[in-house]
Formats: sequence, structure tokens, C-alpha cells
Amino acid sequence: MERAREGRYLVTSALPYANGALHVGQIVGAYLPADIFVRYLRMRGEDVLYICGTDEHGVPITLTAEREGKSPRQVVDYWYAHMKETFSRFRISFDNFSRTSTPLHAKNTQDFYRKLKSGGYISQAASRQMYSPTEGRFLPDRYVEGTCPVCGYREARGDQCDNCGSWYEAYELIEPHSKITGGPVEVRETTHLYFELPKFSQRLREWVESQEHWRESVKNFILSMIEGGLERRPITRDISWGVPVPEPGFEDKRFYVWFDAPIGYVSSTQEWAERVGEPDRWREYWQEPDTKLIHFIGKDNTVFHTTMWPAMLMGASEGGPEEWVLPYDVPANEFMNLEVVVDGERRAVQMSTSRNLAVWLHEALDRFPADPLRFYLASTLPETGDVNFSWHDFQERVNSDLIGTLGNYVNRTLSFTERYFGGELKRPPKMPPEALEALEDFRRIEARYEERMLARRPREAFAELLALGRRANRFFDAEAPWRTRKEDPERARTTLYACCVLLGSIAYHAAPYVPDAIERLEGFFTGPVERALDLELPERYRSSGAEPLFRRIEDEEVAEAEARLLEALGA
Repeated sequence: MERAREGRYLVTSALPYANGALHVGQIVGAYLPADIFVRYLRMRGEDVLYICGTDEHGVPITLTAEREGKSPRQVVDYWYAHMKETFSRFRISFDNFSRTSTPLHAKNTQDFYRKLKSGGYISQAASRQMYSPTEGRFLPDRYVEGTCPVCGYREARGDQCDNCGSWYEAYELIEPHSKITGGPVEVRETTHLYFELPKFSQRLREWVESQEHWRESVKNFILSMIEGGLERRPITRDISWGVPVPEPGFEDKRFYVWFDAPIGYVSSTQEWAERVGEPDRWREYWQEPDTKLIHFIGKDNTVFHTTMWPAMLMGASEGGPEEWVLPYDVPANEFMNLEVVVDGERRAVQMSTSRNLAVWLHEALDRFPADPLRFYLASTLPETGDVNFSWHDFQERVNSDLIGTLGNYVNRTLSFTERYFGGELKRPPKMPPEALEALEDFRRIEARYEERMLARRPREAFAELLALGRRANRFFDAEAPWRTRKEDPERARTTLYACCVLLGSIAYHAAPYVPDAIERLEGFFTGPVERALDLELPERYRSSGAEPLFRRIEDEEVAEAEARLLEALGA
């Protein structure tokens, strides 16, 4: 049964800084939910493109380079390769994974700048910046630390407080000092370019108010910020690493990373179009009005994706001939903390990359396959509030839900089919009422699954996947084919045929979450992997050489993984 397409989708995940390994907090915020959503759209036959890449400019890169005695290029080259490999191992299915240090991206950034300047949205002004007499240079915001002027947090960055989220200028910090040397800093005057964000206030307000499908937390936060008054934002920095500024007198400056980073989505799409041999096709996704542009991000990136970036697209659309699409949705997820067991008690702690207090994805993949990690993280996606990662909960969810509910059903159905019916089940002349009732229940659950997935809430859809598994197991248990195979073999055969119908639906809905397992399943299960809503009952199902799709997580494995966190915690 052919379904009507929802339209054209361009899906992105926030560009990760190429200065360190990926941890599970990043994964649940921007990458796994996007990948699940994209895989679901592909199964529906939708026109969807999934774009990402590394963010390779800005102060975090230069800080890492100085700390390690390397060049910025050496840092980003290493971490680009590391991240690309880690994403691949975790089965994140980007259509293109680019980087913002390419010549193509530099050209795009400069073109955006010229377009915004021609529209009157760029200004130039002197500003007060922090200068290190010891180092003999202006210090970018993140080279400066001090006490937050709002909440008193003593390790506040020079542009934003990680404790209370407040924005401010670096010179507003109390007792500011250089993050590199610890030495004093002073205020000096320098000249920078600014993006005139306030000129877009009315358009942004009207646009955000019209987004009825946005998450309320995102929409309300941005509207309150607009009502509080937007400020012009600097788009250049006194730094040597980044996209050069095509403006006389600014040869020693570079574009501020927030300005060039979102343009990386465009660059990555263009790179994809070149790679597939259709260099102009990127315009379909960025300049055709029926495109749904969806940015999956962590909540700390909300402001950039819902004010500055849309305003840049609005400004770049003026004067023709190209009009850029605006974000259709910006699913901003909350944060993930860690939960560890200390002296028999569970304790929630914040991740700290500087203390190595995090669950690094590449290390987790060294211990466990991608599927169980994807399954557990999908069950904890922070769609509505902060969540905790726990190795003990990981073990419980995998062994109970993934293996006990879903894997067990697949194993029982296929092992009975092979053992008692030669691995082949023909379509019965008539489906019994019990099977038709189970199918109707499946259709209702599937409809809820689809509704939640299309609303970009894969954690809620995940709950419906488990509901499918529980309903299928109830049908299997109630029909008891282990008993009827002796008393009424044809009834047992019909039961297992119906179980295969349900299995195909479960596999279809599980595929975005555990893709490796479903690929293996299709190696020994022959029959449609399809929604019960669409299915025309096939002539037969076959199974040959079926084997368990998942393995149990053992206590020793969890203890070893937990021990690394406890060591970092100092417990």
C-alpha cells in the first residue's frame, strides 16, 4: 500500500566541535533522535536528506591546540576522523558528514556576509575587549574566565555562564583573568563587525508565534527573549583561526564561530550534491518552499537556531533571486547527567569532560554493540526534561525490554516455526478472531507510534514499540502453540503465521532503533517487514537458521564500566 509523502525533509544535527571525543550526553541531544527520525522517514519512502559535519573554528579549537602544543589544523583533522568513525560505529546514518574548514565553506560564509551587508544588516563599531598584557594580544571570550556577574559562579566563561545561562560581555566578569596563563587582563578598545539582529525582531516574533508544532518549552523561551529585546551580535573575533573576513582593515580577524557554523549545514548539503553528481540539487532542500528544515539540537544551542540563524536566512533571502527556507522545527532536547552507585546509594552527577567524568561513546562501543546502546539511550531521550544515564539501568532495559520483550518474541516465533513446521508457514484460508483482534490492536498502536514519530518525539514512539512487543507476547502466550501443535497442528500453524505478521510489524518499527539487528533478522526471516496498517497478508513466511538477535548484559560488564566512572569521580 503506497502512502502519501509528507514532503521534502532536510534534517540536521548540531555540528560538534572538533576538539574532543563524543559522549552520550551529546548523542541523546542531537544525533540519535535525528537518526531515528531520519531512518523512519526513509522507510516511509520520504524524500529526506540528513546533513552534519564538524565545527572546526572558534576558540575551543585554539584552546585545545595551545594546550596540546599542536596547530589548530592538526587538532581538527584528528577529531574529524575520530568523530566520523565513532558516528559510523554507532550507526548514525548521515547522508553527508562535512567540516567547516573547507574552501567551499569559507566561500559560503563570505557570500552570506556580503549578502547581509548589502541588505544593511552589518554594522561596524569599536568595542571593549579583554587584553592580556602578558601575552600581548586580545583574548577571545573563552580565553577569559571570572566570576559571573549574575549568579556568582566562579568559573564563568567570558561570553556565557554555564551555571545560570546568562549572556554578558567579558569585561563584565568579576575578577577576570586569562584562562591560558591565569594572569590578569585589562579592557582595551578594538573594532568589530556586528549583525543587526534587532532589525529582525518583528519578523522573528511573527515567525515563532506561527510555529504551532514547536515544543512549547522552545517556543516560549524564544518569545520571551524577543520580548525582552534582542541585541546586535558581534560576528568577528580577534583570532587567527577561522574564516577570513572579506573587509579591508580586518585582515587580522576571523568570523565568530557562531556566524559561520550554521552555514556549515548549507556547505555540507552542497558537498553532498557534488558527491552524488548533481551539483545544483542542494537548492531543492534549501530554496524550495515545500522543504521541512529540521534542526535537532541540545537546548544550549536553541538561541542560535531560533533567532540568529533564521534572521541570517531572512536577510540573505532579500533582493532575490534566491529565497532560503526557514527552520520548520527545532527539536531542542534537555541534558543528560550521570547516575553512579556510591556505597550502595545512587548518586546523580553532572558530566564533566575536563574531569573525564563522562560516558565516552567510542569507549562504550568498545564494550558493547551499537544496538543495545542505541536502544537504551532511545528509552532515555531528554525530550521533556533532564535525564540520567545509568549503567545499571542500561543492563536492566536491555535484558528486560530488548531481550525479554522484543528479542524473546522473535526467538519464540521463529524457533517454533523452524522446529515444528519446517521453517515455512502458508497463509491460512481464514484468520481466526483472536489473530484479527491482535492485528487491530497493532494498527491502533502503530497509529500512535507514527503520530509521535512525525512529531519528532522518538522517545514517545519508543514506548509504543514496546507496547507492540507486549501485545505480541500476550497473543503468543494466549494461543499457546507449544500445546496446540499436538492437539491441533493447523491451529498452531495459523497462530505462528499470525505471529509472523506481528513480527514483521515489530521489526519495521524497531529498525530505526536497532538497525543492525533488523538487518540480521532479514538474513534468516523471509516475509514482509511492514506496518500492519499497510500489510496485504503474504502467501507464506519462511525462517531458516534463526538465531538470537541480542545477548544479555552481564553484571561483570556493568561493574567494569561503572568502575571507570567511579575512578573519575574519585569515589
